[in-house]
Amino acid sequence: MCAKALKMLALGLLMSGLTMARVEADQTDPRLPALFQRLHDTDSPNIARLTEFMIWQIWGETGAPDLDRLMKEGEAAMAAEDFATAEARFTAVIARKPDYAEGWNRRATMYYLRGDYAASLDDIEHVLELEPRHFGAISGLGVVNMAQDHDTAARDAFERVLALYPLNVPAMENLKVIKQKLDDSEI
Repeated sequence: MCAKALKMLALGLLMSGLTMARVEADQTDPRLPALFQRLHDTDSPNIARLTEFMIWQIWGETGAPDLDRLMKEGEAAMAAEDFATAEARFTAVIARKPDYAEGWNRRATMYYLRGDYAASLDDIEHVLELEPRHFGAISGLGVVNMAQDHDTAARDAFERVLALYPLNVPAMENLKVIKQKLDDSEI
């Protein structure tokens, strides 16, 4: 069996163990440091995507069925552009579990989609206080800054994402756009 196939098999076994290991997890989960190290070190896009998936799975675990229900309702409302309901659900999660970074992150995303960039940035700040490695929130910081034409701040955010997750394709693409924009503005 080739080395790549062995890595994929090992990752699959690890993934199956991760999904059964704990009921409650969040940004403090002890499995995360090794996953972030793999995300940083791998040169395989497939392993990077699988590792990213595992990180998101851990971040998404609230450990409480009522909070899981609120998160799902908030996500569905956000997808339907029912921002009032989404905000109410995510705010309820945050009120019940203020140290749960993903509650803040989802509400930050909702605020961004609603066009409330200041509120999105405030919630991103909370996410990053709880989980400084949250590449989703850092990407969100970049996207919000892009929307506000804060190009240098956007560039810095996407560079932070790539320092954590070098194979993050959206961050690479956004960084390319921002660098081109910055180069064009210097002409």
